[in-house]
Amino acid sequence: MNGTIRMATTDDAAEISRVVLSALYESNARDYGPETIARVAFGFVPDGIAGMIATRQVFVAVEAGRIVGTASRDGAAVRAVFVAPEAQGRGIGRHLMAEVDRAARTAGIATLTLQSSLTAVGFYAQLGFRAVREHRHGEERTIVMERHAHVTA
Repeated sequence: MNGTIRMATTDDAAEISRVVLSALYESNARDYGPETIARVAFGFVPDGIAGMIATRQVFVAVEAGRIVGTASRDGAAVRAVFVAPEAQGRGIGRHLMAEVDRAARTAGIATLTLQSSLTAVGFYAQLGFRAVREHRHGEERTIVMERHAHVTA
């Protein structure tokens, strides 16, 4: 990764929304139908992102002054990890997850959990997460995964 990880501010909401929506419609569309993508995308409009920033620890990856990825922590839960499609495969997700790990350890959290899209299961498995169970919300199928918090990058 050729950039930095920092805490998000509400001023970042529109750019974070752009990253998330592009990842959903380009990357996740391989594993989910258009109705499921549209339903999930509804929660990631700028106002929804601003609400997340107010209630969670939200991190952004910035390269050349542009947000290219995001991840958040809500207690022991990892949420909303997305990397812009054009920036995937460069270690950005690993660096974001390392920051989530550091924040969890600082907060005294020993085990992280997440609901992985089918698209990202392999990524999380490479980081040491293990599948615990499957979760379904209508047609959307996700995999609940967990692992002990530790630095990954």
